[in-house]
Amino acid sequence: MGYITSELLEETGYVVLDSYDQPIDPKEWLDIEYVDWKSSGDTRFAPLASAKGEIECNGFWNHKPPRTDKDGVWIDSQTAIAPTLTARAKEPGSNVGRCRVIELQPNTYADALYNLHQDDNNRLNPDGTGWVVRSFFNLTDDKDSFFVLRHNRTDPSGETRIALPAGAQLVIDTQRLWHAAAHFGDEPRYCLITSWESGPELDAYLEKYHARKHVDSVEVPQDVLDAGQAEQSRRIAAREAALRARGQQEKLAMSEA
Repeated sequence: MGYITSELLEETGYVVLDSYDQPIDPKEWLDIEYVDWKSSGDTRFAPLASAKGEIECNGFWNHKPPRTDKDGVWIDSQTAIAPTLTARAKEPGSNVGRCRVIELQPNTYADALYNLHQDDNNRLNPDGTGWVVRSFFNLTDDKDSFFVLRHNRTDPSGETRIALPAGAQLVIDTQRLWHAAAHFGDEPRYCLITSWESGPELDAYLEKYHARKHVDSVEVPQDVLDAGQAEQSRRIAAREAALRARGQQEKLAMSEA
């Protein structure tokens, strides 16, 4: 039967929407409660919706009964502080799974390449239902930072780098694309990440905000690109050697991210 997917995401695996141009009080992401939860980099997360409405970030399949990343339960103590962020996550009207704000500390392009990962959004997702994708709504004005997208973790050909100013809105099939953020500067980056189920509601939302399947990549000097690729290769090789020494294999898909 197959899954219900969004046609706009089929070609590239991502779309960039119109930038959100309304002010949001930073207290909405600074005053909510964060938990230590490591993803691609030095991170913490503040959940707005979780498996059971608790302030935790575990995959829904790790709860009893296990289920896919849908039907998230809103956390009243968090949504009361962040009403605008909550409204943004609910706006499409599609099923919401996990919803949380990420706090990412500054890193480098090489860090982002090493941290590239795929998500496991659709574990236990029943055939014939909507494919789960993720939205990224950048909250802080990170003009020099960018999202890195690749179809192959170690192949730079076709890499897309998407700018992350305040208000940037992306929807990505993060189970298909390898992704991570290169975040420069002295302050953390904050971004709202929401799991959305594909279907007519999401399609209408993408159309409403003029989803673009292609954007120009952020320009990065070639020597930085080359050095980042070399460092990614070095770190991956070192990690694989360390894991082999322990009789383990690298877990490529970071299903808890």
